[in-house]
Formats: sequence, structure tokens, C-alpha cells
Amino acid sequence: MQNENWDFLYDHSEETKTRYVSFMGEVGRYDLAIIKTGNFYGKSIVLNIQSNRMAILGQKDLDEPGYLEEVFNMSETEAAELREFLYVSI
Repeated sequence: MQNENWDFLYDHSEETKTRYVSFMGEVGRYDLAIIKTGNFYGKSIVLNIQSNRMAILGQKDLDEPGYLEEVFNMSETEAAELREFLYVSI
């Protein structure tokens, strides 16, 4: 049942491609869901299942200094490892 007072900005459904991946790096373990969607200008939704954090990421976002560290609340070393994986995965 919908609340008649809700003011939707948008509400639509689409087919997406979701990849679930878990891997061990040199400094940490990463459990991710990577969702490819037509939304967000070709960027992917990356969910860190361990920390319950998510980000909408494209290749340019990976080059932003400190971005992954802040979004996923991780060390510089962990972020470098994740960044390396995401370069070839998103």
C-alpha cells in the first residue's frame, strides 16, 4: 500500500547484471556486489558487503585521491588493493 503523501522523484525498474565476488588480497578480504545498470551514466554500484557501505563508481572515480578510502572507510593500502581490482571489474 502506497502512502499518498510520498512525493517520488522517480520510480522505475530495469534488468541489471550483478556480480558477487569475494577475494583475498595482500592486506585484506573483500566481499563485493557489483551492479551494472543503465542508470548513473554508465557507472556501477559497488557494495562492500562486510562494511555495509556502497558507492556509485566509474573509472574516473577510481583516480580520485582518497575517494575509496573515504567511501569504504578503509586504509590507503586496502583502497589501493581494491582500486586495482575495480579497474578491471567495473
